[in-house]
Amino acid sequence: MRGLPMVYVLGIALAGAGCGDSAPVSPTVTNAANPPAVIPTPAPSRPAPSAEPADSNSNIVSGPIIVEHQVEMTAQHEGIVDKIFVDAPARVKAGTLLAKMDDRQIEANLEAARAKSRSIAADLKNWEAEAQVLEADYGRAKQLWDSGLISREQLEHAKYKAESDQWDIKRVQETLNTSKQEELALELELEKSKVISPFDGLIARRYVREGQNVAKGDRLFWVTAEAPLLMRFTLPENVFGHVHMGQAFEVTSADVPGEKHTAKVKEISPVVDPASGTFEVLVELVDAPGSLRPGMTASVRLSSAR
Repeated sequence: MRGLPMVYVLGIALAGAGCGDSAPVSPTVTNAANPPAVIPTPAPSRPAPSAEPADSNSNIVSGPIIVEHQVEMTAQHEGIVDKIFVDAPARVKAGTLLAKMDDRQIEANLEAARAKSRSIAADLKNWEAEAQVLEADYGRAKQLWDSGLISREQLEHAKYKAESDQWDIKRVQETLNTSKQEELALELELEKSKVISPFDGLIARRYVREGQNVAKGDRLFWVTAEAPLLMRFTLPENVFGHVHMGQAFEVTSADVPGEKHTAKVKEISPVVDPASGTFEVLVELVDAPGSLRPGMTASVRLSSAR
């Protein structure tokens, strides 16, 4: 009877140890079959939206608006800009004096050349007067020879002297011509010192200032005409022969969306460029330019080019 409590306690302890890990252990399965792969079913293809067929009789080309007369004026010789008479953005007429270079040295050289020419011209008159005297001497010598008063050597001496004087006259004449050409060259240099507008237009830009020392070829002014406005572009060779002189087209520009203009074909290249398969066309705006200006980008719709 004394041993019962100890047996009871041991039984409780063993029962508690058996209940401490009550979670069942699942065995590892090594030969289970893999689940079948799910093959996605392709969705039915949706037909692409059909675009409206392009008008095969229409060509839209873009390009800059240009003018026939546009030039950057450069210095014809080196020197200092003495005076500027016109500045951008002034409108000028052909022949307007825009600026003047320092031309004092050229004027001095020109005056020296003119003085030299006057001196040679006076010398020429002296030779011509002497030639007349020698011609008179030769005429008198012939009369004396006819009368038998002088020898033949004296007659020939008078003759050759008169002929020699004629060659001297020719030499002095050529010297005078050379001096005149030098004088003309200096006059041209003097003209080059004046910057003159070659046509009616607009002073778009001035590159120099008064007192600036420039070299030959330096830019001075950019002068551009404002009309007529032109566009030059290329077209594919498959429309060659469908564009003719005087044909009218519509011209628009994204910069001035509210304006539409009319242009007519002015030039058509007679050949096709074999490298690009295109040919050039030049059109001219025939109505008022409105807000269009040279350099702006415009588009031409050649709907009637086919």
